[in-house]
Amino acid sequence: MLAWLARLAGKPERMRDDQTYPAIDAGTVIYAVGDVHGRADLLRQVNQLIEKDWQARQAGRRLEIYLGDYVDRGPDSAAVIAILRARAKTCKVMPLSGNHEAMLLRFLEGRVSDREWLDWGGAATALSYGVNPAKEAILSAALSRAIPLDDVSFLRSLRPSFRYGPYFFAHAGVLPNRPLDEQVPDDLLWIRKPFLDHAGPFGAVVVHGHTPNAEPEFRPNRINLDTGAYATHRLSCLRIDSNGAALIVG
Repeated sequence: MLAWLARLAGKPERMRDDQTYPAIDAGTVIYAVGDVHGRADLLRQVNQLIEKDWQARQAGRRLEIYLGDYVDRGPDSAAVIAILRARAKTCKVMPLSGNHEAMLLRFLEGRVSDREWLDWGGAATALSYGVNPAKEAILSAALSRAIPLDDVSFLRSLRPSFRYGPYFFAHAGVLPNRPLDEQVPDDLLWIRKPFLDHAGPFGAVVVHGHTPNAEPEFRPNRINLDTGAYATHRLSCLRIDSNGAALIVG
């Protein structure tokens, strides 16, 4: 499985000792978390590591950015959403949308067929809400009844991107040579090759997920935190502060 992930995204580039990323203001620490895909167990572990790391900081402000793809493939999508909703009540959280959240909403709205959604790993999400796809004649209707309205509201509230100083956060990436403030959701949630192959600057360091690697990928113009958690049991988290960027787990 690790070899498959590495082949999918190309050979990852680890952070070199001499590779540096921009600092942000000394009063703020940002934690960015990669694709969770139903691994509530790993999300709880990462949240514990964030709390431990935060206690060692001198900054006054903390922001947690989650890069999307909370649902599908892994065993407990419902719990992942519940954890994120609860966490937003105790600290500043910025959850971004992934393409899997977009697909789930389309499915609930009847714009995606049962088969298409299941092909994206949706069965695991349905089962996490107590719905067995094999036993439902109209799966989207059954899932709509099972998902709490607060979870649906959470999904609809997700934004496609966020910028903080010299960093730009999006699930999949950005379209090269288009200004960051003019990016469109379709690219922010789905793009791969044009973005991944681009060696030039984007106008900010893009922190993203979407394309799994066996380990985090560090490029001068972007940082990929998707380590295929549902298959590799590795969920990555990046800290960004006045010293630049560094992994706390990956």
